[in-house]
Amino acid sequence: MMTPSQEAHGVAEAWPVGPSSMRFDDRAPSWLPPFQESGLLILPSSKRQEQFHNRIEVMVAPNSHYPDVHQDDTLKRDLSLSSTFSLAFAFISPIVALYSIFGLGIAEIGPAFWWGLIIAMAGQLLVALAFAMLVSRFPFEGSIYQWSKHLLGHRYGWFAGWTYICTLPITMAAVALGGADFLAQLLGLDPDSKVVGVSLALGLIAFATWGNTQGRRIFATIVWLCIGAEIIGSVGVGVLLLAKFQVNPLSIIWPSAELFTSDGSLDGLFSSKAALAIAYCGWAFLGFESAGAVAEEVRRPERAVPKAMLLCLLSVGGIVAFSALSLILALPSLDIPTGSDPVADILVHHLGPLAYKGMLVLFVIGFVACMLGIQASVSRVIWAFARDRSLPGHPWLGKLSEGDALPTNAIVLTGVLASLLFLLSFTNIYSLLLSFTISGFYIAFAFPLVAACHSALSGTWVNGPFNLGRLSVPLLFAATLWTLFEVVNISWPRSPQLPWYENWAVPLMVGVLSIIGLLIYKSVSAGRRPDALGVVQG
Repeated sequence: MMTPSQEAHGVAEAWPVGPSSMRFDDRAPSWLPPFQESGLLILPSSKRQEQFHNRIEVMVAPNSHYPDVHQDDTLKRDLSLSSTFSLAFAFISPIVALYSIFGLGIAEIGPAFWWGLIIAMAGQLLVALAFAMLVSRFPFEGSIYQWSKHLLGHRYGWFAGWTYICTLPITMAAVALGGADFLAQLLGLDPDSKVVGVSLALGLIAFATWGNTQGRRIFATIVWLCIGAEIIGSVGVGVLLLAKFQVNPLSIIWPSAELFTSDGSLDGLFSSKAALAIAYCGWAFLGFESAGAVAEEVRRPERAVPKAMLLCLLSVGGIVAFSALSLILALPSLDIPTGSDPVADILVHHLGPLAYKGMLVLFVIGFVACMLGIQASVSRVIWAFARDRSLPGHPWLGKLSEGDALPTNAIVLTGVLASLLFLLSFTNIYSLLLSFTISGFYIAFAFPLVAACHSALSGTWVNGPFNLGRLSVPLLFAATLWTLFEVVNISWPRSPQLPWYENWAVPLMVGVLSIIGLLIYKSVSAGRRPDALGVVQG
């Protein structure tokens, strides 16, 4: 017997699909993209194929024989699985992922903070699996913006994308500042000088913008060189430290009771060292979603992009966990004052100042790779907004370069926005923006996940080519719960000694950016009327 949903979509026949784990469905004829609902592989009746074709909300990834109304022929679809993987890998960057938080984790939590990496990676794996299902069903340029828009409408998708657009330029500025610190040490300059730091960070942003606008070959070459440096700087150093310079036993990472000390209240739970470790480590596994931002530039995106996301997270997660463990076991002293650089202490102590100088080169390259990935990702989201006429200046932002068809104007805008943030670097506003960065990712992640859960609860959820069978919907809810937990955990005001506006930085910035976003949305939506599918009419 057919379900109401099947009848509504003109179903003529359906075959049972047996339970399976992670899978791609390949049972439909080659002329029709498969989609799965409630364990059934469904095909439309011949009489209603045209209607089915136009029902984008129940479609999954289109193939070359089944075009989609959102697909833009001006984009160059020439990225392979390896190219997509390299972009996401560069964004996450094992060097940036680990060395940005290692000092904080060791100083404030101790060696047991390593378990925070494992927990955060497990939680993010849930999110990556959920996003893999979403991009398989909606393989459109713009990732989070597109998934949210197709599930709950244009207005909802707009604010999802707006959150992501606000977050990434701030992240790019923060990563540039971190890279500038290593570059200053390499050049023999004062890394504590704000003028030196800002000047070098602006130079790194300019280089990343140049690399992103010079064509796919130059970009790919830079990214792969950066990935090579990342592997040497992470895996190579980790192997060397474990083989030659292990001074602490493995038991040093075993969590003590102090890690879970709490008074039983909600504040006590989120103020525990365990929660703090998970909050810090939440930064380490962000960026795998960038593979979905370029979906319309990827060959067979409904299959390649999910693989790229998952391979990226698993490989980076393994590298980060291994590198962190090797550094912890090589710590010359457990007495690490807050604000010190234990990575530098470890490397100088065991390898000497000259070897540390060489490592600084690899660190700078890793930070540059991360910036390239961030800028490439957010520029595609901005371009997707411009295509939908959803941002001021959309004709200019929507232009593509000749030859490689890159959104160069959107790329340049991203570099300018990240650079302008440094005008605030001598004020408290800049620290508020940085405090918002990590939580901004998780808030943006929550938009499509909540929308997917709403779709599942309302009975309209349909699996794409990549799915987990009967586990698909439970996984969506698990990923959503994890993401919402991290939003609260990262945003929790656990530093009463700070001024109120810093302690409540995340809710404050969410409110400010929401008001700005609402004003922009109202201004661009006046002459714009999207239909139920989010397609602009007229």
